[in-house]
Amino acid sequence: MKTNANETLKSLRIQNAFTYQQMADKCGICKAYYWQIEHNNRRLSYELAKKIANIFKLRPDDIFYESTN
Repeated sequence: MKTNANETLKSLRIQNAFTYQQMADKCGICKAYYWQIEHNNRRLSYELAKKIANIFKLRPDDIFYESTN
């Protein structure tokens, strides 16, 4: 996960007025697991990255990929 991905993820969650629990429910995971992802304490699979991105109508790269430009 890119350095700013956790900040981006938190910002998106807050902008959309989702709680940790709501995000976890949408992803099919427990609240603690989602919290760990958002705080960069747990890695996530590409499938889970796709689920999270779809919630925000984005591509996984928009959230989790660090550009080298």
